[in-house]
Amino acid sequence: MSWNLLYTFIGAFIIAAVITPLIAKIARKFNLLDRPEADPSRKIQKKPVPLLGGLAIFLSFNLVVAIMYPELTQGYMLPKYLWAIFLAGSILMIGGILDDRMNLRPKTQIVFPLIACLIIIASGIGIDYLTNPMGGEFRLDTFRLTLFEYGGLPYQVVLVADLFTFVWLMGMMYTTKILDGLDGLVSGITTIGAFILFFLSMTQQVYQPETAALALILAGAALGFFIYNFHPAKIYLGEGGSLFCGFMLGVLAIISGGKIATALLIMGIPILDVIWVIIRRVFFDKKSWAHADNKHLHYRLLDIGLTHRQAVLLLLTLAAVFGASSLYLESFGKLWALAIVGITMLLLAGIIYFKYKKHEKQT
Repeated sequence: MSWNLLYTFIGAFIIAAVITPLIAKIARKFNLLDRPEADPSRKIQKKPVPLLGGLAIFLSFNLVVAIMYPELTQGYMLPKYLWAIFLAGSILMIGGILDDRMNLRPKTQIVFPLIACLIIIASGIGIDYLTNPMGGEFRLDTFRLTLFEYGGLPYQVVLVADLFTFVWLMGMMYTTKILDGLDGLVSGITTIGAFILFFLSMTQQVYQPETAALALILAGAALGFFIYNFHPAKIYLGEGGSLFCGFMLGVLAIISGGKIATALLIMGIPILDVIWVIIRRVFFDKKSWAHADNKHLHYRLLDIGLTHRQAVLLLLTLAAVFGASSLYLESFGKLWALAIVGITMLLLAGIIYFKYKKHEKQT
């Protein structure tokens, strides 16, 4: 597997780099475009940009997984896990294409992520425990109900663990969905996150080469798309792509040994931004949590004078630094790192606030 890891990355990268322009042409042909005039207050681009870019990541990832299938299923990775990832991802892509085409209402959009989560849980992928920073574990799989057995494997409902897994995956998907506002931001974070989960899966404490291979395939696919998605973007992820990126990071964090803290360090600042935005919308603005606006952190960074690329590179650097720290920190150290993520978010908010005040005085 070790020699094949490099080939899987290169293969996924080349496939994504080759098919992304083709998908852009298909999107243009079927008029699946993100038009700036549709929402002038939020759209940054000056001309229509093709959607469907997430399809390039999805197809290149699954094509390489299909080629590597015999080797991927020799150890820890059960065949049903790979089939569940493919099926759930397909549901997200179908829903995303429909939304890009018909601009579905939020109540309809959410159906596809819900189904994807249920498919993953039904396959047996789940968060069974959380590491206690003080030592030991918090078990989430205490209450089990066996529904049936197939092929000698029990299919069970694990109430607390399944509920936690559901919330985790939905949170990761909607974080990347809402984060997808600047060129290259989500595809860049996906690339960084996948690389970090790859290195984590190859450590002695975890050592899951099959999971490492999946992470490296995702990194290659996301990077192959990123070169077209970085500012000025030639293609966007689209609804399905933005959801698929968060979905895959969430799933990989689970199957790499329940490394939730690692994923939180990678996605910490975007997650805190999403939480704050939802609180603001619901409790202060008295609007729906799904109401779109331009008050996210990444838009605010543009407002205070950063260029598009500077804002994206700042957020990617923070994700890389905090994510990489998880490779060297134990559980208690990760808790401190998460606290630093929170402090960093507050510092960014403070800088933005004072920049706004300074701008108001000047005007």
